[in-house]
Amino acid sequence: MTDTRPLLVFFTSERSGPARRMESLLAHLARKERRRLRITRIDIDTQPDLAERFEVESIPTLVLVKGKRAVARLDGRVSAPRIEAMLEPHLAPETAALVRPAAATA
Repeated sequence: MTDTRPLLVFFTSERSGPARRMESLLAHLARKERRRLRITRIDIDTQPDLAERFEVESIPTLVLVKGKRAVARLDGRVSAPRIEAMLEPHLAPETAALVRPAAATA
């Protein structure tokens, strides 16, 4: 079975202070959105071909891939609300938990 969740690609470098500061933010996002989103980290120093293919010019860069296409991106260090605003239109809606009605009391 193929995983159809969108993929958030985090382009980073060990030499980038702003990218390192975003690590914990993205770790939190990965836990929060684990049912709706996959996140991968790409070090541009070890995988420059991917950085070139996605036209990454600044670090950090976030690229959202959905259906094998880049559908959104954020360049530079950004806040959690900006990341969430970029992601929300592309994520499947949260499914509400099934709630049983309380038993009627006589």
